[in-house]
Amino acid sequence: MKYADVILPLALPKNYTYAVPDSMETALQVGSRVAVQLGKQKKYAGIVKAIHEQAPMYKTKPLLDMLDATPVVYPTQLAFWSWVASYYMCSEGEVLNAALPAHLKLSSETLLLFNDAYGDDFTALDDDEYLIAEALHIRKELRIEEVQMILDKSEVYSVIKKLIEKKVLLVYEELKEVYREKKENYVQLHTDYQEEAQLAALFNEMGRAPKQMELLLAYLHLLKTQGSVLQSELLKKSGATTAQLKGLVDKNILWVEKRTVDRIPTGKVESQIDFDLSPAQETALQQVRTHFKEKQVTLLHGVTSSGKTQVYVKMMEECLATGKQVLYLLPEIALTAQIIRRLQKHFGSSIGIYHSRFSNNERVEIWNKVKTGEIQIILGARSSLLLPFRDLGLIILDEEHDASYKQQDPAPRYHARDAAIYYAGLFKAKVLLGSATPALESYYNAQQGKYGLVELNERFGGIEMPVIEIVDIKKEMADKTMDGNFTAALKAAIIQSLAEGKQVILFQNRRGYAPFLLCTTCGWIPHCKQCDVSLTYHRNQDKLHCHYCGTRYPYVHTCTACGSQTLEPKSFGTEKIEDDLQLIFPEARIARMDVDAVRNKDSHNKLIQLLEERSIDILVGTQMVVKGLDFENVNLVGILSADSLLSYPDFRVNERAFQLMEQVSGRAGRKHGIGKVLVQASNTRHPILHYVTAHDYKGMYEAEIAERQEFGYPPFYRILKLTIRHKNQQVAEQAAQILASWLQPHIGAQLVGPAAPLVARVRNNYLQEMLIKLPREARVIAHIKQILQEFIIQLKIEKRFRSVWIVPDVDCV
Repeated sequence: MKYADVILPLALPKNYTYAVPDSMETALQVGSRVAVQLGKQKKYAGIVKAIHEQAPMYKTKPLLDMLDATPVVYPTQLAFWSWVASYYMCSEGEVLNAALPAHLKLSSETLLLFNDAYGDDFTALDDDEYLIAEALHIRKELRIEEVQMILDKSEVYSVIKKLIEKKVLLVYEELKEVYREKKENYVQLHTDYQEEAQLAALFNEMGRAPKQMELLLAYLHLLKTQGSVLQSELLKKSGATTAQLKGLVDKNILWVEKRTVDRIPTGKVESQIDFDLSPAQETALQQVRTHFKEKQVTLLHGVTSSGKTQVYVKMMEECLATGKQVLYLLPEIALTAQIIRRLQKHFGSSIGIYHSRFSNNERVEIWNKVKTGEIQIILGARSSLLLPFRDLGLIILDEEHDASYKQQDPAPRYHARDAAIYYAGLFKAKVLLGSATPALESYYNAQQGKYGLVELNERFGGIEMPVIEIVDIKKEMADKTMDGNFTAALKAAIIQSLAEGKQVILFQNRRGYAPFLLCTTCGWIPHCKQCDVSLTYHRNQDKLHCHYCGTRYPYVHTCTACGSQTLEPKSFGTEKIEDDLQLIFPEARIARMDVDAVRNKDSHNKLIQLLEERSIDILVGTQMVVKGLDFENVNLVGILSADSLLSYPDFRVNERAFQLMEQVSGRAGRKHGIGKVLVQASNTRHPILHYVTAHDYKGMYEAEIAERQEFGYPPFYRILKLTIRHKNQQVAEQAAQILASWLQPHIGAQLVGPAAPLVARVRNNYLQEMLIKLPREARVIAHIKQILQEFIIQLKIEKRFRSVWIVPDVDCV
């Protein structure tokens, strides 16, 4: 008897083993999807992890069906999933759930079937039962959502349960494929009219039907220019109707064929490297090659606008020449728009793009093309790391320092940079990390010789680094020279840039109009009902938003504490800046780039193109404007509030603030002339501002690394954060205290907490957090993770703690 270990797309503590029916024994493969039953009725599509002959200790159920003729993942991906689950303390099912496109993950849908044996006498049923029984008698089957519509309420399970007990209906679980191939109608000329003489005779016959003649001429034109003729394009070009086309089909002149087409068309890789590297870039490229002979990972530390992308392109070309695949990772979807145009210029239309804004059907098609090797270059956000690469040769992580590479919720809470290094190791592939402001951990590893280190210290084309000036907000407020949130110095610099026909980028790391409203009479601030956080005012929608749970509230005009109507917006976000700019510079073309402004799939790309075409004079944005964008006409960057970046309670605050300010300053003066950066700050003596003005990454690194070592933070220790959540505050606190008391003897002083975080309640769940500092020894880390998992299971055995959520976050950011 053969058995199969199956990974299900659920947070299960282990994988379950199923019996392999004789009919599947020869065809079943590791990595294929199979239909299985879990529990009494529920069905799922799972992935076969292993096939063996060792029977488990429990009675096995048989596999219900084999869904794929070929595997959807390779053993390499299964090994990677296993490592991610182990290292980041989650289940393999959660990794599968994150990896597979939605249309490859199937779970059964409940169908309610009418029991004909019951008959049609419904007099013994109550009103709700009668409505469902009557509908079932007519329709024979209903889905749960249809029952909810009939009864006009969401809670319908008690009614269904009674009807099952009375044997009025039966329950059936249906598992069906969701992915559908895209079909298009193509028009072809009948074989009787392939010769010129036959075609000429046909045109003579059609003299009395001018519309059909036009349609046929349009067909021949499209056939000559495109090679194949799409029905929709033919009708559009000829101005004909489907009825007129049908007339030609009925006469056996044309015929229509339905064909499967790609949603994501791809071509063959066509390398067209039409640039020469500068001497500094050439040196860097040679150093990368040298390091790759001995080390798996190399860090390319190049100042902003030093031409790192061109070095990447050269490395990609070399990798593709060996027939291997390349993965180019970016921290955010927003960056793909500009980079894809650059890469398509060099490699044609063969590049696959993968991120969450593609439809489920599109993601399935990209998945399959990566698996077969049809797509050789993938450009995407962190989720593209989970694609089933066939033969990966190179992974490039651009802006490797970025916090967006860390998945927050849901599990797996993996860091794409660290996971990419492990994944590349499975293929014996190379990893190239690139950044102008590397993460301290990466730079430390390079300094220690674990990674290769290559530095590009000059901008491409001899362009000088931008001049950075700190503007004292306190002084200007005292002198009353501020205009709203703009200092006189920044306002004058904007006027000068606009007069010179240049563009301006303004950075404010808060979206919305005002981060909070304040009653000037009693000091009351509107808070979210579900979270312990103030509401942000969004003027465009005239709503108050909670940026933690997403709830929206109507604008508050009256203070609920004192009844006065003295509520005023305080502080400022990107919406407020945009409004102020329109008043100060009415002639300027102003745009905003934040999450609220670029929600659609193509809106970010359109905004970037407008900026490239110089249709925008001033761009206001959050972190989106910081990362890797290249605009040759921008000569001024303004950072409106450096203090907000430097005052967050986190051990990484100085590193992050330096990275943000250095990165956004790098958008200025990338092509023509020296760029200028103005940083508005109240605390002008903060040491990080000194490092920013001097573009001194190494100075910042040395200061921060000394503090990290003294206080026991990464890269000298790994941080594991435990978050305990429960709807009852007392239960959350008790669970956290008990867990801490169990951990204390094993960890000692390396356990920090438990304590309530800055935002202590989110979505009506009270939070407690504790940090565990783990030494950089794999054996010790594995041991502590194991005892932690045992303690979590032990805690949940107690009835009052069963509903407590305990979320481990390894290497938290």
